[in-house]
Amino acid sequence: MTHAPTGTEPRPLPDLLAALTLDEKVQLLTGRDFWNTWPIERIGLRRILVSDGPSGVRGEVWDERDPSLNLPSATALSSSWDSDLARRYGAAAAVEARRKGVDVVLGPTINLHRSPLGGRHFEAFSEDPVLTAELAAAYVTGVQDNGVGATPKHYVANDFETDRFTVDVRADERTLREVYLLAFEKAVTEARAWLVMSAYNAVNGTTATENDLLQTPLNSEWGFDGVVVSDWTAVRSLRSATASQDLVMPGPAGPWGAALVDAVRRGDIEEAVVDRKVLRVLTLAQRVGALPGSPATEPVWVEDGVALAREAAAEGTVLLANRAELPWDAGTLGTVAVIGDNAAAARTQGGGSATVLPEYTVSPLEGLRAALPGVDVGWSLGAVVHEGLVDLPLAQLTNPVTGGPGLRARFVHADGTELLGEDRRSSTLVYFGGDVPIVAAASFELTTRLVPAQTGTVRLGFALIGAARLYVDGELLVAADLAPNGPDLGAAFMNPLPASAPVHLVAGQPVDVRLVHELTATDGMAAHALSLRLGTEPADLDEDALIAEAAQAAAAADVALVVVGTNSIVESEGYDRESLALPGRQDDLVRAVVAANPRTVVLVNSGAPVLMPWRDDVAALLLGWFGGQEFGHAVADVLLGVAEPGGRLPTTWPAAEADVPVLSCAPVDGVVEYREGIHVGYRAWLAQEAGPAYWFGSGLGYTDIALVAVDGPADVAPGAVATLTVEVVNRGQRPGKQVVQVYAERPGSVVDRPVRWLVGSAPVRVAAGETAQVKVAVPSRYLAHWADGWQYEPGAYSLRVGTSAVDLPLTTTVTITP
Repeated sequence: MTHAPTGTEPRPLPDLLAALTLDEKVQLLTGRDFWNTWPIERIGLRRILVSDGPSGVRGEVWDERDPSLNLPSATALSSSWDSDLARRYGAAAAVEARRKGVDVVLGPTINLHRSPLGGRHFEAFSEDPVLTAELAAAYVTGVQDNGVGATPKHYVANDFETDRFTVDVRADERTLREVYLLAFEKAVTEARAWLVMSAYNAVNGTTATENDLLQTPLNSEWGFDGVVVSDWTAVRSLRSATASQDLVMPGPAGPWGAALVDAVRRGDIEEAVVDRKVLRVLTLAQRVGALPGSPATEPVWVEDGVALAREAAAEGTVLLANRAELPWDAGTLGTVAVIGDNAAAARTQGGGSATVLPEYTVSPLEGLRAALPGVDVGWSLGAVVHEGLVDLPLAQLTNPVTGGPGLRARFVHADGTELLGEDRRSSTLVYFGGDVPIVAAASFELTTRLVPAQTGTVRLGFALIGAARLYVDGELLVAADLAPNGPDLGAAFMNPLPASAPVHLVAGQPVDVRLVHELTATDGMAAHALSLRLGTEPADLDEDALIAEAAQAAAAADVALVVVGTNSIVESEGYDRESLALPGRQDDLVRAVVAANPRTVVLVNSGAPVLMPWRDDVAALLLGWFGGQEFGHAVADVLLGVAEPGGRLPTTWPAAEADVPVLSCAPVDGVVEYREGIHVGYRAWLAQEAGPAYWFGSGLGYTDIALVAVDGPADVAPGAVATLTVEVVNRGQRPGKQVVQVYAERPGSVVDRPVRWLVGSAPVRVAAGETAQVKVAVPSRYLAHWADGWQYEPGAYSLRVGTSAVDLPLTTTVTITP
């Protein structure tokens, strides 16, 4: 890392601590607002700005006028199985953070895919602890090498969303150590993470922000010297101040404050406890440059974020089936039928705190049209997927004040005075932090002139929490008082309920639209945050007719691409999924299109597993995940063979919901028992009779790269690393990528073990006709088990080498020596 002199010698942190009063120390331990810590000017301490967005960086305000890079989702990144790509991804996030003045990125999310129904499945890496750990450490390294703090989250066992604030996760120590803590351990011990975020849930009866796990193993064993920041509102009592919890967010209210000052003055809590926390906050400030004399760092890894987004999307695309169909030869295509709601309005990211506002997104339809300028690329809706309101198109909106594109937003006092007026370019607005006068205002008003592009009846409406009225040309169209959408206020805030009514619009004929939202809250989240959307809901459509039209278009085309997927209501923070089935009539759509054109390729646009009952009937099957803002270009690159589909499954995809070993996310009497222990994901699938649709690690390329030989040490000492050398050969006609995977087996073990478990992997690229040697590190620690410490069972372990959890043609043996 390069350092530039700042002209100011840093003061020792103990001296800064000694200069602070008790009140100032305690103030530092609770945020100033939603996203900032407190500055203390007399010691030269500026604020530290943190930001959501593990797949991009939102910044201090949620504002389309200051767009953010929208990187592919975590499941797309993890499908690359590429730690170097994860490091570059983290570096790109840090460059974006620095551009926005952000000091700390609240990511990566490194909880596990325990159940495919988990609502934030898209935001986490994998069902496997080792793959998650390798990627987590690389991501953290990329962020922090560029001078920005990374925050692995959520510590720990926050692997589902249902009742996340109150649920108690019960898991034995071996399960925690070997499975759920491993990624945090590696992010701390190897990447030296500057922060860790404590979770909402309890673990074994104690809420995470008060749990002994914050001290052991995090501090005492792993040597963590950073800040434990709470998930927002996760600190609920003064008792947490006695734990190794360092920073309460958000602020300025919270359970510490004056109560902690009084507790110290009474002698109930030693001031040394406060000092330890303050020193960690000051250390973070020094690391991110928030103190005089902090080293000013230039980014070590400067990435073109847009180019990386396109590359990462292709690297994470998984080809699960290819019946001699892909890649398409652009020179032979005359007509392409692109079909599906998600084809034209693709999801590029998941919902909730991972959401950023990109400058643009590229849909698969747009990507193919750009890549095939001389080809007739048509589009059919086929089946409605979207639920709720769709934004009003900016091109159809005129700001009544400026006359330019957009809308006028106003916060209005009870006496009619305008407290704040601003020009916006989106009909979805989020005020979350910042200095907007929500409490002082009596109402919020949004106005625009809408010039429809088509004639017809649409349902125009709004989505928000509270009372509002919508007027069209001065006439009241909708009035509603909308309750929160469910008990999770965070989820309700991001996905409020809609209210709409039909209105007939004429193409080219302008109408004036005015939304008035009453603001009555004076405390709680609603007093500091506002989320609303003005838009249209799907009209009543003939679903059979839509499918028939799509099938007809496919029959008339050379090839068909059907894009199926989820929507913003299905996958989001705050709640878990209810089903693995695709929403709407998408399964019927695929069957109809395949019957009309056997050259049908299906692209799945979801962040988590879905059921695909037609998977054996399609010409090719691709998983694109939530592919970021360059998703459509990456899809075109893969379909046309410009890029290799570089992905391999980071999580097992089931054939039937009933077969999933661990499915339910629902607490029973407030408790979720992790009864399966260490047998999570493919480990559990291997132990049962019913198999999945596609195993962990599966994925195809456009060439044939075979694993032909493996060599490695015969013995390995406890704590050492065994390095295997795997020979691979490309027998195909084009260069390609393979992911070499190593799994351990220990038949007859004296302890309960999985049938097999991942212990190492490495991606490799091989030119056509060439042979390569791949080095795969296998830490002996991954062969150990936890029993009041890491125990190494001496004897022979089979190391099976291949390309998925079940495709393992090579075997070698390594012996743990005493």
